[in-house]
Amino acid sequence: MAEYHKGEAREWAREQMRGVANTITPTFTQDLRNVNERAARFDVRKEIEFGFWGALLVSETATTLDEYLCLMEWAVDEAKGRLRLIHHASFNTLEENIRAVEAVERVGAELVLLSYPPTFYPRSQDDIYEYTRTFCTHTNLGVILFPVPLWGFERLHPAGMEPQLVKRMVETIPNIVCIKAESGMPTIAGFVQAYKMFSHQVLISLPLEHDALPLSGLVPIPFMGTSNYEYFGPMIPRIHALMQKGDFNGAMELYWQIHPARMANLAGFGSISGSNLIHRMMWKYQGWLSGFNGGPLRQPTMRIAPQQMAAFRQALARSGLDVAKEPDADFFVGRNPE
Repeated sequence: MAEYHKGEAREWAREQMRGVANTITPTFTQDLRNVNERAARFDVRKEIEFGFWGALLVSETATTLDEYLCLMEWAVDEAKGRLRLIHHASFNTLEENIRAVEAVERVGAELVLLSYPPTFYPRSQDDIYEYTRTFCTHTNLGVILFPVPLWGFERLHPAGMEPQLVKRMVETIPNIVCIKAESGMPTIAGFVQAYKMFSHQVLISLPLEHDALPLSGLVPIPFMGTSNYEYFGPMIPRIHALMQKGDFNGAMELYWQIHPARMANLAGFGSISGSNLIHRMMWKYQGWLSGFNGGPLRQPTMRIAPQQMAAFRQALARSGLDVAKEPDADFFVGRNPE
């Protein structure tokens, strides 16, 4: 159970959401019939070691709801309060997402990142509002609203979720505690407008570290998340912490150190174009290079090619970061096979 009541969600978020939230991609057993408990616990420990405040437990990797609940139980148990677990509300239907969030709330998740199903085809901004409102009424957890071009809402408004819709949500849905502001991506327009309109009511997060970290020198961004920061090892929490302390020059020195890896990562983001889906295999490989578990994923999954692996590996080395010494073949087995 969360440590706050629904009516206290925004106050809790203001006080507690201070740091960087990463992602944890589930790992399957070698026969792909079950989820891997050893791998899940290993990745939670690595998140804590690297200084992450929280982590999104990714759901869109062909896990069943029962398997996902097992993963959440293991993660909560392993974290023991040292890592905030964020539920990924990215199941197939509104009804399934409601069942999932009610279950993970009992297990111990503390926040929710709200996605929208691929078959959700709103005919108006009101339809988006009703989906969001209905979901939020079924949980006491704080919800991170996620305006992003992945949902295909741009046919209704160039920003996807028009600003007046977001305003209506923030004013009428009390457990929306944060906006993961990526409207208009790859521009920063969605973040800037959300910050101007809503930062006095809810937290505004810009998860894209290449923009968020330098912008932290201009406006407060106490919470960053969620994204594939695992590629950079402990560096994003470290740089973010320096920004929060006001050490802009120290933060930017590290920012430029990891720029080769950043540019490789941005090139990898091109895989989203046309698919409107995060390349979870790529993210998992990036994390494995920096010490996370790696290991098998079920189909359907995007594939990672040898030339992509080489580019990510070489960019980490040029950034002066620790890089896995094992051959790439070991990634597909993982560090804790079951």
